[in-house]
Amino acid sequence: MLKTLLPKEFKPGGRDLKTAPARARKIFSTLLKTYPDARIALNFNSPLELFVATVLSAQCTDVRVNIVTKDLFKKYRKAADYAEVSQKELEQNIKSTGFFRNKAKNIRAACADIIEKFDGNVPDNLDDLTSLAGIGHKTANVILGNVYGVPGIACDTHVIRLSRLMGLSGNTDPVKLEFALMELIPKKDWTMFSHLLIFHGRRVCVARRPDCDNCPVRSHCCYGKLTQ
Repeated sequence: MLKTLLPKEFKPGGRDLKTAPARARKIFSTLLKTYPDARIALNFNSPLELFVATVLSAQCTDVRVNIVTKDLFKKYRKAADYAEVSQKELEQNIKSTGFFRNKAKNIRAACADIIEKFDGNVPDNLDDLTSLAGIGHKTANVILGNVYGVPGIACDTHVIRLSRLMGLSGNTDPVKLEFALMELIPKKDWTMFSHLLIFHGRRVCVARRPDCDNCPVRSHCCYGKLTQ
């Protein structure tokens, strides 16, 4: 039984945020020992495949996306394949991922720009990536960190939720949170930090009822301390 606030009600206070830098380092090192193999859950073999997979992952599970892309990536191998396919056909191929009309529209438009502006290659920098349809900071950082080795913090729902519960930031806006977390974690660790929070959010600090009793970072987590 929780003695205090439910997760959705908890908000970090001033004292929590003051201790955030020191606690963030301890949280990172502990989670790294707990999940040494933390990595992105989406399957891909190229920057283009990761781009498509991340667009499809919006409001969809990675498991479902991997099922869909298993056949999709065999059918469409180049940016031109996505740019030239009809809207209707691509919609049918990705329908089970949800919001398929907008996703198909964005993928086709982005691939057309990739051909026209970037010689058929997915850009390797934030500004060019975010100029593409369907690509925001989160998706851009996923691509940069996982295929180009450029560190970035991808603020998905798990990262946003855990950052608040752990008292690392009170920001819920993904971009503002991204910059706040960048101040707490060394640049070289940004991508891995995202992976670690996502792994932990799926396995222990789940949305409905965090398993604080079995959490390895409870002593460094503001919400976890309140539940003791």
